[in-house]
Amino acid sequence: MSSEDARVRSGLTQVRERITAASARAERAPAGVRLIAVSKRHAPTALRAAYAMGQREFGENYVQELVSKARALADLPHLQLRLIGHLQRNKVKELLRIGLALRSVDTVDSVRLAETLAREAEAAKRTLEVLVQVNPAGEVQKSGVVESELPDLIAAIRGMPALDLRGLMLIPPAVEAEQRRPFFRRLRELAKVFELPELSMGMSDDLEPAIEEGATQVRVGTAVFGERV
Repeated sequence: MSSEDARVRSGLTQVRERITAASARAERAPAGVRLIAVSKRHAPTALRAAYAMGQREFGENYVQELVSKARALADLPHLQLRLIGHLQRNKVKELLRIGLALRSVDTVDSVRLAETLAREAEAAKRTLEVLVQVNPAGEVQKSGVVESELPDLIAAIRGMPALDLRGLMLIPPAVEAEQRRPFFRRLRELAKVFELPELSMGMSDDLEPAIEEGATQVRVGTAVFGERV
């Protein structure tokens, strides 16, 4: 076993144990929390190591890197890639070219982006899962829709048959993990209002409070793969 394989095996095992423990504290079934392994700036061999341990969903921040890995890992039949970084509309066509390996775009934050995704998904004769990225604190340096604009965006997406709106995601402000709970809780409340089943929130340093507040997906990179190179 290579050192990379050993590192990924250890990291993935520990993260799964953390998810199970946090779910137990929240009196939730661990199966109700999906792990998205964030593989940004890690080699395809690291993804193969995680895949060998049963991991199927991976998150990438950049279109070019996601497309490159989709090609390098095309032999993995159940690979599912999610774009979890900001998406420019001029990159949508390139993204959709990888086919069904693209599971979801989790950072939809405008009607114009949703329209472009819908158009390209229709051209590809497929339905694409999406999440809406919410910017709960209105931080100008972060992408995401502010809460007041959420109803119009959700209504627009629901009028696009090529898009399957599954839920909401957020990247909370850079405060201590426990201080992020109000943002996680608010996202859960918004998902309930709009009857959306998926909540993507929680990363390496705050997956426990996110799960305790209702996360159905956690996006974990460093704790699985180690520090990025």
